[in-house]
Amino acid sequence: MVLINGKKTSQIEIADRGFQYGDGLFETIKVKNGVPLFLCKHLERLIRDCKKLSIPFEDKALLKHEISVLIQEYGRNGVLKIILSRGIGGRGYRPLGKPLPTRALSIHPNPVYPESFERQGVKVILCRNRLSSNTTLAGIKHLNRLEQILASREWNDCDAQEGLMVDQANRIVEGTKSNLFIVKHGIIYTPEIDNCGVAGVVRSIVMESALEHGLEIKETRIRVEDVASADELFLTNSVIIIWPVKQFVEKVIGVGPVTQRIQNWLFKTIELEIGK
Repeated sequence: MVLINGKKTSQIEIADRGFQYGDGLFETIKVKNGVPLFLCKHLERLIRDCKKLSIPFEDKALLKHEISVLIQEYGRNGVLKIILSRGIGGRGYRPLGKPLPTRALSIHPNPVYPESFERQGVKVILCRNRLSSNTTLAGIKHLNRLEQILASREWNDCDAQEGLMVDQANRIVEGTKSNLFIVKHGIIYTPEIDNCGVAGVVRSIVMESALEHGLEIKETRIRVEDVASADELFLTNSVIIIWPVKQFVEKVIGVGPVTQRIQNWLFKTIELEIGK
């Protein structure tokens, strides 16, 4: 279920800078009924971030063709992953010459989650590992995920499904694999992604949808105590789409009306995507 530079193989050159240094980007996309959800937004982010990292790639048409091949041959439902590295380069951090970017596309089975996660919510904990601040990399879904890997190993509680991560100033930025939203007095807040963190595709869709439906939404600095005192909490990413939070550490939280409205918008948006 893998295409490397358009070829059916699972092997990659050891000198590839993505493998050697994490010098690249990735996108994770849910495929439902043969449709890669929110594909245009994912590819726009990928190309935009390529420019930020000076990776010379902007061929959306090529990626769309290879995605179509994978879906047609290997599966109409699953998780599509796109990895785009700077390509094969010499030893050392400084890129030399103009390497040809490497494309690695793969499809994987959907993770199996109980329906209760979507309906009743999940429990989240607070991680000890902190995110490093770097305004240049803030928002980018780059291949360096060691901070999230370490944080995701912190809990053994089988009831906890996600951990929230703070920055160097002890402000909550995101989950290990998700973006966070809190609701307080009917206003939606989400952490600013200007020093660290990933600006998720579903996050952007929630922000756009909230404004279109007349809800007030703000990007701001969020402290641990803000999360603990919120009326509602929910998480988003491109695989789970949206999960309400039913418990943060020891505080029990119900699935609130704002979260339910946003769930309904997202599910209708997905139905429209599939219907096209």
